[in-house]
Amino acid sequence: MREILQLPHYRRFLIARFISNFGNGMGPIALAFGILHMRGGSASLLGWILGIQTIAMLCMSPLGGVIADKYGRVRVLGMMDIIGGSAFLVQAYFFSTGHVPLGIFLAVNIVFGLCWGVFWPAFGGLMPALVGEEELQKANSTNQFVANIAIISGTATGGILVSTIGSTLALTVDAISFIICGIIVFSLRRLTVASEGETSMLDDLKHGWKVFLSFRWIVAIVAAFGLIVMSWAAAENILGPLISLKNFSGAKSWSIVLSAEAVGYVVGSLLGMRIRPKYPMRFLMLMTLSVSVYIFSLARPQPLWVIAVCAFFWGITLDLWGAIWTTALQKEVPRDSLSRVSAFDGMGSLSLRPLGLAIAAPMANWLGLDHTLVILAILSGVVTLLTLAVPQVWKMQFSENS
Repeated sequence: MREILQLPHYRRFLIARFISNFGNGMGPIALAFGILHMRGGSASLLGWILGIQTIAMLCMSPLGGVIADKYGRVRVLGMMDIIGGSAFLVQAYFFSTGHVPLGIFLAVNIVFGLCWGVFWPAFGGLMPALVGEEELQKANSTNQFVANIAIISGTATGGILVSTIGSTLALTVDAISFIICGIIVFSLRRLTVASEGETSMLDDLKHGWKVFLSFRWIVAIVAAFGLIVMSWAAAENILGPLISLKNFSGAKSWSIVLSAEAVGYVVGSLLGMRIRPKYPMRFLMLMTLSVSVYIFSLARPQPLWVIAVCAFFWGITLDLWGAIWTTALQKEVPRDSLSRVSAFDGMGSLSLRPLGLAIAAPMANWLGLDHTLVILAILSGVVTLLTLAVPQVWKMQFSENS
């Protein structure tokens, strides 16, 4: 880590990510309980708002990858943070009045989702501009380590603020953190330059899709994560807060669970600096079974510490995915197509998230909270095991020249 931190551009980028992720730690708790406690708020409304974000992101992702590859990833990344943070600042203002009109919810979260659709692929292709090839996994893991420390701090602070003062201040801090991060990242814009090619955006998009399809292990895992993320989002973003309100003490209890998950992120990022599995995708998919255990732990009146421990192990898994999967893309995918492939990765992985967010509350009302969570746990587990049966996933190794 010491070697990586000596690089000045990378160090400035880490500062920006710490600031942004401190706000990100507050955001989910503040938004969830802000909506649940708002006049006219409900779990269904929360699901629709989060779903709108993801739908906008999915619509923008294919073009987002082209924009990032074509106009410079660092420049685009900074601009998206500034625009998205400004939109969230508007939403925070309306929360302070005690009522957020539906139109404001839609406008703000559509704008943020569109920014997210450009941010994701730009971020996926950024690290090679900051560090050398041999330092990629260390740099990815160190970035996640710093971000995770910030998320833990933000989650703990958010739980306290929401339960004592309310959601508005936490939402405001989240919005401002995006803007500050964007300004810092934008100052690094000269690290990546605009493409000089004369191809159209449609041609670039088609080329990126062909590159994406050429990697069978990427396609199989992205397809699987569509269902896995759907199950996880429904359980953690919608049903988890309801479980916390029903069986525990609301925001304080749920912040403990999310903080435990964030501690898992830190452990995962530290492990990611050292672990070099011979078959990386096999290793990661086996680890992914931890999400099924986490979802199932919510389905019974377990002690809070049991749920927190399960969330902790899922956090480790998520961060190992972040370090090893991102490095795999950066090493194996041609550099000039990296953001476009990252865009299709993000689009596919999150494609069913809006469905999970939308159906979570109605399913819980129909089948009951426990039965809904058991179904989601089984679904995610079966999909994970089926993906392991794909030969390209089971046998995938880094190529010798990477």
